Amino acid sequence: MKSYSSPGKFFAFRLSPKADLKKSILDFAKENQIKAGCVVTCVGSLEQFHLRFANQNKGDYKKGRFEIVSLTGTFSDGAGHFHISLADEKGDTIGGHLLDENFIYTTAEIVVAELTELHFARETDDTYGFQELAIKPKPV
Repeated sequence: MKSYSSPGKFFAFRLSPKADLKKSILDFAKENQIKAGCVVTCVGSLEQFHLRFANQNKGDYKKGRFEIVSLTGTFSDGAGHFHISLADEKGDTIGGHLLDENFIYTTAEIVVAELTELHFARETDDTYGFQELAIKPKPV
């Protein structure tokens, strides 16, 4: 296993109601030309989730009010991979792979880090044929 080290630069932003969570993070990365980023923290709520669960081919939608318990992921200005955990009004939790159309209910307060000396890409891993993270030093 090869590992990389990089200094970081942190950004904080807030999403308003009706914003698409995943699309907004990727748009932020594109606007700021982030080549290697990660989610540090996120709190807020959704009015609809669209998640893909483990070993499934398509996602599930559900409308309601959900607290964002956790959001994690890696991204660049070209792609991202995110997982989220949500709690409903009873505190029951659900989590999975974040797809598009996860709409903010009241807010999402997000802190992300840019790893300034790295470059993230997505490359096909021959093991299962999925696009997986490829970590590279930032080109000079």
